[in-house]
Amino acid sequence: MGSRFDVTVVANDSIQGDIYINMAISEIARIEKLISSWDPNSQTSKIIKNAGKEPVKVDQELFDLIARSIHISKVTSGAFDISYASMDRIWKFDGSMTKMPSKEAIKASVRKVGYQHIELNKEQTTVFLKHEGMKIGFGAIGKGYAADKAKALLQSKGVVAGIINASGDMNTWGKQPNKEDWKVAITNPLNKSKIFALLPIKEKAVVTSGNYEKYVVFNKKRYSHIIDPRTGYPSSGIISVTVFAPKAELADALATSVFVMGVETGMHLINQLQDIECIIVKDTGEIEYSDHLEKQRM
Repeated sequence: MGSRFDVTVVANDSIQGDIYINMAISEIARIEKLISSWDPNSQTSKIIKNAGKEPVKVDQELFDLIARSIHISKVTSGAFDISYASMDRIWKFDGSMTKMPSKEAIKASVRKVGYQHIELNKEQTTVFLKHEGMKIGFGAIGKGYAADKAKALLQSKGVVAGIINASGDMNTWGKQPNKEDWKVAITNPLNKSKIFALLPIKEKAVVTSGNYEKYVVFNKKRYSHIIDPRTGYPSSGIISVTVFAPKAELADALATSVFVMGVETGMHLINQLQDIECIIVKDTGEIEYSDHLEKQRM
C-alpha cells in the first residue's frame, strides 16, 4: 500500500510476540493483494480493466468494502469517492507547477469520477464501472481497513492488547502492560516538535491526515494535495484533520472527507455522527474541536 505499518503487541515473551506480529504482516499483505490497483492480477485491477465493458465477480470481502465506500460517499455528499482514481493528474505537488491549471482543464479532470456510476450486484457479487476509463482506488480507506483486519485477526488469536499503526492510521485495543490506556499525541503541524493534545484512546482508531508537506500556493492561497473529487480543485483552509472512530477504515475515510468539505461543513457532519470525534487545524493555526472533545476540554 506504499505505507509503513508498525505492529505492537502485548505478549508473554518476544517469541510469541514475533509470531503474532508476523500474523498481522501476512494479513496486511493479503489485503494489499486484494485491493491493489498496481497488481495486474488483483480483483481491483480486473474491475478497472473491464470498466465500461462488463461486471466482474469479486470476493465478498472486496464487494462489501466497495459497498461501504459508496455508503460513505453518500453520507459525505461525494466528498469521499473511491472513483477519484479516475481523475486526471493535472495538479503537481512536487514544486514543478508554476501556474494553476485552467478552469476547463480542472472541470475535465473529473469527468470520469462519480461513485454513482459504480454498479453493485448483491446476488452475483459483481462490480461494474459503467464508463470506460473509470477507475477505483482505496488510497483513502485501504490503510485503515488493513489496520482493522490485522487487529481483528490478532484479537481472534487471543492477543489482549496492541496497536496497528499504518503510517498514522492507528488502531488500538486493550491496555499497556502497566494497565494504563494507550495515548496518542497530536502534533502541531506548524511546529512538529510540539504537541497540543495527548489523548487516551480506548478500543478506538485515530487517523490524522495533513497537507503540511504536499501543497502549492497560488495568489496567496494554499492548495493541498487532497483534491475534491466533485470539482477537481484541491482543498484549502485546513492543514490537519484528526478523526477518532471505532474503526480505522471509517476514521481514514472521514479524515479525507473533512479536508474536502471544509471546516464548517466537515465539523457539522462529524457532530452528527455517533462515537466519532475530530480535531481540525486550520491554515491560520487555529484549532477546532468537535462538540464532545470541546466539552472534555472545558
